[in-house]
Amino acid sequence: MLFAAADLVNSVVSYKAGVIADPFLRTAVVILLVLFGSSLTAFVVAPALTAAVRLLHQSSRRGAGELGEILFFLVLGGVVFWLYYRLSFHGAVSIVPPGWRN
Repeated sequence: MLFAAADLVNSVVSYKAGVIADPFLRTAVVILLVLFGSSLTAFVVAPALTAAVRLLHQSSRRGAGELGEILFFLVLGGVVFWLYYRLSFHGAVSIVPPGWRN
């Protein structure tokens, strides 16, 4: 899950850097944002997602047994697939909030 989050963050950074015309400044901004975004993803977002997924997984398994666990993983896989589908076929603009669009 960490790799998926980091890949999505890097795609959004590349998308947002498209508004910078100067190639050297754009490269510097991309490097800084990727470093910041990767650090933020690794130390804040990924642990929070892991904790949320673990909590939801435990509650779905406790509440509905093995069927709940299977459904949980199907829904989680569906969400990740949906994000990557949107990113692959519609670009980063389809997964960023309206205020972040170029």
